[in-house]
Amino acid sequence: MKPTLLLLAAGMGSRYGGLKQLDGLGPNGETIMDYSIYDAIKAGFGKIVFVIRKDFEQDFRDKILSKYEGHIPAEVCFQSLDALPEGFSVPEGRQKPWGTNHAVMMAAKTIHEPFCVINCDDFYNRDAFMVIGRFLSQLPEGSTNQYAMVGFRVGNTLSENGTVARGICSKDEQDNLTTVVERTEIVRCAEDGSQQGDDAQPIRFKDEEGKWVVVDDNTPVSMNMWGFTPDYFEHSEAFFKQFLSDPKNMSNLKAEFFIPLMVNKLIVEKTASVKVLDTTSKWFGVTYAADRQATVDKIRQLIQEGVYPQQLF
Repeated sequence: MKPTLLLLAAGMGSRYGGLKQLDGLGPNGETIMDYSIYDAIKAGFGKIVFVIRKDFEQDFRDKILSKYEGHIPAEVCFQSLDALPEGFSVPEGRQKPWGTNHAVMMAAKTIHEPFCVINCDDFYNRDAFMVIGRFLSQLPEGSTNQYAMVGFRVGNTLSENGTVARGICSKDEQDNLTTVVERTEIVRCAEDGSQQGDDAQPIRFKDEEGKWVVVDDNTPVSMNMWGFTPDYFEHSEAFFKQFLSDPKNMSNLKAEFFIPLMVNKLIVEKTASVKVLDTTSKWFGVTYAADRQATVDKIRQLIQEGVYPQQLF
């Protein structure tokens, strides 16, 4: 069975400003997710599903979805603040979406086969799609609780223009994920957090106490490139109810139901195993507006090297 690619495209991109998922970066206005979809097709994926916000559906259909007709089946589902289990309501004053795992849950009625989850604003490179596509397509039919994550090396995933958010990972001798902790501020910096643009500086993340902690360049991190089977939706629904039942999550108007939070719970409770699939691919993307030109230049270089055609679709 061919796996499905689930693309998370509901975010506004607050640090970048505007709908960066629709920003044309290729020579013919191609978006980053156009390149991801091209790579996914090459890697044997059979369908794509987008999670978007309802309020930019028409713009999305006109600018994005129409490109893929005749290339790969495509569907859309929607993430909204009020998409909550029965008995729960949106806290007064909350405007921020519920996070990446909530977005994944929106596809529960659309996806019935092994699937890969990615962000739309991250350029993963083809090897990463080949690695996760191979894992998902080789799963025995009816497999449950056997998941995977593409583990990028943190030193290959930084922005030159500010901090990035990554899931810092640990794994055992069999390459099974043991923990994943979302760190929202990762950057090369001095001990006091000052950024001097010096590649000799160590990579650090800010912990819960506001301290900067050194992390090795080759530490595997999650770039939200996960491989799941459909039973993951049931686990998510159950844990989301627990998440919403916690008063601190309801009182914190920015609390988010991250994928790493869900995965970590399944690992700790030994409900599921998550294989860390290594890749040396170098991530790039547009986290900040200042990243845009560098991304355009890197795409142009890949076209010159023959990795991508001048016109994708």
